[in-house]
Amino acid sequence: MAEGDNRSTNLLAAETASLEEQLQGWGEVMLMADKILRWERAWFPPAIMGVVSLVFLTTEQQQRFHEICSNLVKTRRRAVGWWKRLFTLKEEKPKMYFMTMIISLAAVAWVGQQVHNLLLTYLIVTFLLLLPGLNQHGIISKYIGMAKREINKLLKQKEKKNE
Repeated sequence: MAEGDNRSTNLLAAETASLEEQLQGWGEVMLMADKILRWERAWFPPAIMGVVSLVFLTTEQQQRFHEICSNLVKTRRRAVGWWKRLFTLKEEKPKMYFMTMIISLAAVAWVGQQVHNLLLTYLIVTFLLLLPGLNQHGIISKYIGMAKREINKLLKQKEKKNE
């Protein structure tokens, strides 16, 4: 029986030595983790709870990060789509493209002339920073819908006049 206990002790000692060798670089970290898990300081339990809470929150944040990346990809696709439409317009209807560009650039030049550069920069930056929230709360969709209805009314009135 003593021989079995001695063999078990030797095996345990060999496994312990092997594990110590494998974890050689992690010694300080393991000693600190041991102190934290045994609550050697009064603030360790709240710290443990905070870290655990943070880990569980990161999955939610990871999902939100994924949604943000997805929205950025969608925005990039929209911008590329508009860019392609613009060049398609340039190829297929050069006069319409020319008139659209002239009107757009004239409007931008007029706004730039009327509004001080610093104020204009402030307004653009503020709008761009508010844009995600405006989109999230449906404000942009609401006003775009209103604009579309008004444009459709104008087009219908124009059709009635042409008939």
